[in-house]
Amino acid sequence: QVQLVESGGGLVQAGGSLRLSCAASGRTFSSYVMAWFRQAPGKEREFVARITWEGRSTTYADSVKGRFTISRDNAKNTGFLQMNNLKPEDTAVYYCTAGATLLKWDVWGQGTQVTVSS
Repeated sequence: QVQLVESGGGLVQAGGSLRLSCAASGRTFSSYVMAWFRQAPGKEREFVARITWEGRSTTYADSVKGRFTISRDNAKNTGFLQMNNLKPEDTAVYYCTAGATLLKWDVWGQGTQVTVSS
């Protein structure tokens, strides 16, 4: 099974950008669909974006569409989430996850904190 480690979180002002990375180890990264979720304090974890095995298809939550871009580099076993025009409501712990199918998520990273100040 693949293991995931996120990085790239931090504190940024509203309107700024951050790029999150998700480094995978273990099984072949290209065997997995990859996604990003986030969880704000006091709220449930919510879907942010998803990318299929070879990166041919992406899906976004309406709240981030047009501002966030999910991508992956299977040769480097790494996934990315480019976040532009960040808003205070984007503040959350961001989690990388992977699944062998589109039906469920098999493994989660430990999360990385993103804080957007107004």
